[in-house]
Amino acid sequence: MLGPQLIILVIQAIFSGITTGPGTVAFYDPTQGGGSMLDNAGSGGGEPMNVIISGLSSPQVLTDEGILHYAQAIGFSFECLGFHLGDPQSANLGDGNGWVNQTMELRQDYGNDEIGTCLESLIGGNHFRVYRQNGTAANSGALFLAVSQEEDVEEGHQIIPDGYNIGRDKLVANALGVNTHEDVTYSTVGQNITGLLAPGSVGVNHGIATDGMTVLLTVTMI
Repeated sequence: MLGPQLIILVIQAIFSGITTGPGTVAFYDPTQGGGSMLDNAGSGGGEPMNVIISGLSSPQVLTDEGILHYAQAIGFSFECLGFHLGDPQSANLGDGNGWVNQTMELRQDYGNDEIGTCLESLIGGNHFRVYRQNGTAANSGALFLAVSQEEDVEEGHQIIPDGYNIGRDKLVANALGVNTHEDVTYSTVGQNITGLLAPGSVGVNHGIATDGMTVLLTVTMI
């Protein structure tokens, strides 16, 4: 069953036209185009994409540079010294692009957006992968984030118990309201959406159950 909020968003998508492009709809449900709200973690399971940056956000935020700057405003930054460890994960957002590798991975920066993520790599913390919905079949421009809280390096950066819900909630708590980074100010509002992710652990990486909630964030530069 689709949740009432999701039904409204689907109706909006239908009336705005599936090929209208970024800036006209918040997002398209990946499952309606043969995609999934779980990415492919390469281990037989997937990580839930539990936060969406709305396609109705300021266009600058939805670029690669823009999402990095916004992430830095809410406590995340690029990986330690720019190096990525581990294989990238992929997602199918139902936009006609099929399975596409993550655009980037950003980590909690512990108050320093230059080297703080090196600390996250050692002691663990929050992080997220970014996927962009921009195929010709569903070109919303929205960014789908797979957010999770992970263990330290000695635990192999495994996801902590309840780490998908915890990671999402921490990111959202940091994001809501007004944040500023390098003289750019962002106003963020959120909406909880049910019906995109199934609650439970079926198909979820590491068998970690989730509550099935996805948070839609609309970010406006002011």
